[in-house]
Amino acid sequence: MKVILFWEWQDLNNLKEIVTISLQDLWLDDFIEVTESNDDKLKQELSIKETPALIIEEESIEFKDMIFEWQIPPIDEIKSMFISIIWWSSDSSCSPLKCSSWCSCG
Repeated sequence: MKVILFWEWQDLNNLKEIVTISLQDLWLDDFIEVTESNDDKLKQELSIKETPALIIEEESIEFKDMIFEWQIPPIDEIKSMFISIIWWSSDSSCSPLKCSSWCSCG
């Protein structure tokens, strides 16, 4: 999975910091690549009107979608977003990628 931070003129540091901290807190930083882009083709493809924008791309299933644009959500919302898009086992609180602080398997 890849996170693409799209920007044009705005300062990207705040969004990048929130995404990086969120992925580290969820122990996903080794599994999710974060890149930056200001490519016009990507902007047109996803109909991005305001920046910055956060895009999720999963190449294995040819999926790419803009999750939000313009306003940067609080860190708790970013974490919730990552949790909701990562597959979680229905019979436990464990991530298939790595156990975390809320995990019951440890």
